[in-house]
Amino acid sequence: MKQKEPKMGFLKNFFEKDIFARHCGIELIEVADGHAKARMKISGYHLNGIGRVHGGALFTLADLAFAAAVHSRGRVAVSINNSISYIKAASGKILTAQADEISSNNRIASYSVNILDESGGIIAVFQGLAYLKNQQTGDSD
Repeated sequence: MKQKEPKMGFLKNFFEKDIFARHCGIELIEVADGHAKARMKISGYHLNGIGRVHGGALFTLADLAFAAAVHSRGRVAVSINNSISYIKAASGKILTAQADEISSNNRIASYSVNILDESGGIIAVFQGLAYLKNQQTGDSD
């Protein structure tokens, strides 16, 4: 049976339940088959002790984009492994995470997420591995 792709509206509502990401000010801005983008406006509470964007905030931004991209295929997924490499300090006031599928089979999906600053520079690279469950996310707005 071919699965319908969830629509952007459905996934935005689905991820509104992610209270922590919402608290961090993360917004889902784009979803397509195996792809998603999220953004975060930087505020004072995102900064670490030396005035740079906290690594945990960057990880959370990447994790939400990863989750949305995985769920774009219509199945519930859970993360089984993630890693992040911090490339350089962020500049500007808005960060964007772009998640793209690397590979997927019946049970495991691999994604890469680039976190970009306003100048388009890559500030971090996140790799995510997800276990795909048999449960459907839903397919209606």
